[in-house]
Amino acid sequence: MDKLKRVLSGQDGNDDLNVLQAANEASSLSWSTRVKGFCACFALGVLCSILGTCLLWVPRIGLLLFIILYTFGNIASLVSTMFLMGPLKQLKRMCELTRALATAVMLTCLILTLCAAFWWKNKGLALLFCVFQFLAFAWYSISYIPFARDAVIKLFSMCLK
Repeated sequence: MDKLKRVLSGQDGNDDLNVLQAANEASSLSWSTRVKGFCACFALGVLCSILGTCLLWVPRIGLLLFIILYTFGNIASLVSTMFLMGPLKQLKRMCELTRALATAVMLTCLILTLCAAFWWKNKGLALLFCVFQFLAFAWYSISYIPFARDAVIKLFSMCLK
């Protein structure tokens, strides 16, 4: 907190520390709070996704409820990882070369799912985007596991032979 006060008052001699980094350091949470936030957010995401899947079979509004809850569940699961790393570091890692395409596809599918459901009112297209959301989120998630993408590619190449 003292460092943030020095930076904001102009008394700090370190010019390469920007305001975002100072705010990130000042708002850092303890490790136990980060883990609790991660667990709560991730559990909410999983609960929304499961609830959305269960409500899929409700007549007339089931598909719309599924789309909303499933998309919100994916967003909550994505936000949960920001508790562990911090939002700035997570955003930087999402934009790294190995994850940039998966991140772009995942975020695009999240937006297109909601557009298809609410703006275009095309439930079939929204459901297709939900499938793409799942695949993009899975591909993005395994990018954090060393050599997992290579293993998946090898597995699929063996299945196609």
